[in-house]
Amino acid sequence: MSLARRIIPCLDVDGDRVVKGVNFVELRDAGDPAQLGARYNAEGADEIVVLDIAASRDRRPTFLETIRRVAAELAIPLTAGGGIRSTEDARAVLRAGADKITLNTAAVARPELISETSLEFGAQAVVLAIDAKRDGDQWVVMIRGGRDSANLDAIAWAKQGVALGAGEILLTSMDRDGTKSGFDTALTAAISSTVSVPVIASGGAKLPDHFAEIFTAGYADAALAASIFHDRIQPIRELKEFLSARGIPVRLPC
Repeated sequence: MSLARRIIPCLDVDGDRVVKGVNFVELRDAGDPAQLGARYNAEGADEIVVLDIAASRDRRPTFLETIRRVAAELAIPLTAGGGIRSTEDARAVLRAGADKITLNTAAVARPELISETSLEFGAQAVVLAIDAKRDGDQWVVMIRGGRDSANLDAIAWAKQGVALGAGEILLTSMDRDGTKSGFDTALTAAISSTVSVPVIASGGAKLPDHFAEIFTAGYADAALAASIFHDRIQPIRELKEFLSARGIPVRLPC
């Protein structure tokens, strides 16, 4: 029997509010993270991801409190990240209520952070977040909220991250982010065919067909979206019923 494909709403937080933009810019307020988390939990989401897009140390207490507030509303797994630079940072996020952490910019700067957190908390708790942007015939890794290029090939970085101990990859197409034009199937296929861990596709979802496409082709184990859920463009329950009717294994909400 095939494993159920997961639908994951993402809460990008700045301070104590959820924000959303297009191609990582033009941010707008999208609501309270705890209220949105509670709504998605009730609607049948499989997991929730909370990302601190500010990711500065002086805002760490605010972010940890946001994790606590969201976790208190959930009966599903919670992944959280943004600015995690050490096992101590990771431990604080997990103690606040997250089940998994995401690593991004800090892992690019110091790849051994992946190994350190994986050894400390288990590979299942470490998600390598990769923000990728098309550059000619390849994809490059972008860091610092998509502002700077890491001059790394995304496929090679995914392979290295898994070898170091990442148990999952959260793959965001910067070219598709917020555009509602569909997931980047070429990027997702290139990464998922290279690694042995689950890949979460992110960036560009709007229509149920977009989810069906990324799942039917076997490119992704999970699909993440934000604005279409925040703005009630696509209810999670209806999305799952659509996918189930097309033979895609999902966990239908009760």
